[in-house]
Amino acid sequence: MVLMPSPVTVVILAAGLGTRMKSRQAKVLHRAGGKALVEHVVETALHIAPAERIFVVVGHQADRVREALASTGVGFIEQAQQKGTGHAVLAGRDALAGLGGRLVVLYGDSPLLRPKRLRD
Repeated sequence: MVLMPSPVTVVILAAGLGTRMKSRQAKVLHRAGGKALVEHVVETALHIAPAERIFVVVGHQADRVREALASTGVGFIEQAQQKGTGHAVLAGRDALAGLGGRLVVLYGDSPLLRPKRLRD
């Protein structure tokens, strides 16, 4: 019997203010290598899950984050109040409820994460 791998759903946390950056711009929108930090993370996530199983939690400057990722086909989860990492994942409870499989939670400001690390 060949076991099929469990489907993977990815939640990318991108709602925070990024106050330690000392910038008015959302942390995940800062650029490195010609792209917003969160764009790098979405590209990496697409190596382990299809766009319809990738959700970006947005809050601070949500419209700008959505705009930066509009062409990727990922979904968005609104976190109205930024109350931390656990609360951000909890904000997506309804959207994620029926998906099954594995859940991978990534930070939207981690552009150096590589697909191999996620697959491992």
